[in-house]
Amino acid sequence: MTLNGWIQIAAFFLVLLVLVKPLGLYMARVYLGHPHPLLTTLGPLERVLYRLCGIHPDCEMEWTTYAFAILLFSGIGMAFVYSLQRLQALLPLNPRHLGSVPPALAFNTAASYVTNTNWQAYSGEATMSHLIQMLALTSQDFLSSAIGVAVLLALARSLAHGSVQTIGNFWVDLVRTVLYVLLPLAFVSSLVLVSQGAVQTLDGWKNEIFLQSMPVAHDDDHARGGPVSEGEQPGEGQTSTQKAIPVGPVATQVIARDLGTSGGGFFNANSAHPFESPTPLSDFLLLLLQTMIAAALTYTYGRIVGDTRQGWMLLAVMLVVLAMFVGIAYRAESVGNAAFAPLGADLSAMDQQPGGHMEGKEVRFGIARTALVAAATTATSTGAANGMHDSLTPIGGMVTLVLMQLGEVILGGVGSGLTGMLVLVILAAFIGGLMIGRTPEYLGKKLEPFDIKMVALAILTMPVVVLLFTALALATDVGRESIFNQGPHGLSEVLYAYTSMANNNGSTFGGLNANTLFYNVTGALAMLVGRLWIVIPTLALAGSLARKRMVHVGEGTLPTHTPLFAFWLMIVTFALGAMTFLPALALGPIVEQLMMSGRP
Repeated sequence: MTLNGWIQIAAFFLVLLVLVKPLGLYMARVYLGHPHPLLTTLGPLERVLYRLCGIHPDCEMEWTTYAFAILLFSGIGMAFVYSLQRLQALLPLNPRHLGSVPPALAFNTAASYVTNTNWQAYSGEATMSHLIQMLALTSQDFLSSAIGVAVLLALARSLAHGSVQTIGNFWVDLVRTVLYVLLPLAFVSSLVLVSQGAVQTLDGWKNEIFLQSMPVAHDDDHARGGPVSEGEQPGEGQTSTQKAIPVGPVATQVIARDLGTSGGGFFNANSAHPFESPTPLSDFLLLLLQTMIAAALTYTYGRIVGDTRQGWMLLAVMLVVLAMFVGIAYRAESVGNAAFAPLGADLSAMDQQPGGHMEGKEVRFGIARTALVAAATTATSTGAANGMHDSLTPIGGMVTLVLMQLGEVILGGVGSGLTGMLVLVILAAFIGGLMIGRTPEYLGKKLEPFDIKMVALAILTMPVVVLLFTALALATDVGRESIFNQGPHGLSEVLYAYTSMANNNGSTFGGLNANTLFYNVTGALAMLVGRLWIVIPTLALAGSLARKRMVHVGEGTLPTHTPLFAFWLMIVTFALGAMTFLPALALGPIVEQLMMSGRP
């Protein structure tokens, strides 16, 4: 580990903290219907959209209507994305003349983007046309993340108001999130990313001339590789060849996927590809984009419920846990693989630390930045990695697994991460209230059996889906034949795949052929259940809390904004994760780490 690496990590956390209050305050004004800077400019467009769609913004919904609207909208979106993929060969903006996407893969991709997962069992540049990338996939990056924010807003309103039957208007929440939050940030960020060299074009290919080395007689002849300037001729010992490099509307999709914490890459290499993230500055920008809205929503939540201390407490828990896991990953990758030490190999020259582990990492970013992005992208459900997670050390890979297996609540996806954390807060408040002999309550709302049943459904759905599908894949020939690695690492690859899909993360370990009928179908089911089956009990919980009258908060009430409660919340979060996934982790990355260290 180096001082430079720690400075990069500290700079990220510092900038993120600086952005929380101004962005969170702006979003609070948007969702509370207060005047804000973009209201004059975009307000008329908002009203036009309501009229065209027949939306009555003042008409609020009960939780059942709100949930039905989400399911209906998601179903229409899935049919739309699936149909465009199947018709791709007949549609315009297909300069590489790509054929239609096969049915199973199209089904998996449609489920993936509608659930904000963006799991890709395909190579983007070789499978999807520009039209599909822009119209179907990028639009879902915004719309699916807006659904996550809408569920959060419904839950927040249910805690802020008492004795009401409604939890808001889904269509209003959806429009305001896309119009006032995602689109303005995407417009500015896309310009910045293009200025750094990210590709943005409707062309299909860019032809480049490359020089290749040839055997020569002189030892001091060193032919360089890479693209050459126009008119340059090959030198001695060199030969030229022309290659067509796929390009397209990369910058806009990259911004949409990171801002919406979706994670789908235009290229198979994702953020490690220089056309997606050309410079360390662009890498830092993408890292901020995938974390800042999720972080700022904690302050927005505090404003909605009328107590910003609640939001700061939640943010503190999230950032402390994230910082802890970043440190663990950085340490693991810096120590590297003990098996290389007897060979005298130093794989960390770019990070200036003997013994470090540079396999699968971009030399432009180094160990510290790769560890930071690996932790942040799995903590935020973005999945836009700038390195190969399959090449991480066992402990480094386990960090990415655990951050997802905690339920994507450490920042998490836009809206959905904070929603999951609030579900855990309610559980922690319920247990804490029973421990001190008080009627359990949270923010003046008494917690009753129905509420805890909904909490249990929301918490247990993801582990059940992950463990069942992982067991099915490992127990069947059709599941095992896609695994390229044997032993504990092969188990980790399958466990990671279903953990990523059920948590709507979308990143992958690699080493697994996921483009098969088995993984396409089971993966799509994992993504749909992992998203929608959690949304329904969460909205039912919101409807129940909204109907309750506010009770007086007295001196005996368990405070939920203090450091003590924050510590208790972390204990509950880790305990749930350990009880559900520790046995699986013990058979995967933990055993692999012991084997790598030479221990029996």
